Amino acid sequence: EFAFGDIYSREGLSLKEREIITITSLLTTGNWEPQLEVHINGALNVGIAPKKIIETFIQCIPYVGFPKVLNAVDVAKEVFNERDKINEI
Repeated sequence: EFAFGDIYSREGLSLKEREIITITSLLTTGNWEPQLEVHINGALNVGIAPKKIIETFIQCIPYVGFPKVLNAVDVAKEVFNERDKINEI
C-alpha cells in the first residue's frame, strides 16, 4: 500500500517515469528478478515500448556492469515472450 498508494500517487512524475526509475533501480540493486518482472510488465502496461526498456538497461552497462544488465535483459525477454512483444526489441 505504501509504494503503490502513497509513492505512485504523488505528483511530479508520470507513471512512465516512475516505472523507468523502478526498473533501473531493481537492475542496479540486482537479485530482484521477481520484482523486476512485475515492473517490466508495469512498464509495458503504462505504454513503455520494449525497445525503450532494453535501451534503459543498456544505458546502465558502464555503471553497473554486464552481469546485472544481462540478467535484467533475460527477465525482460521472458516477459516480452509471454506478452508476444519479443519482436518489438
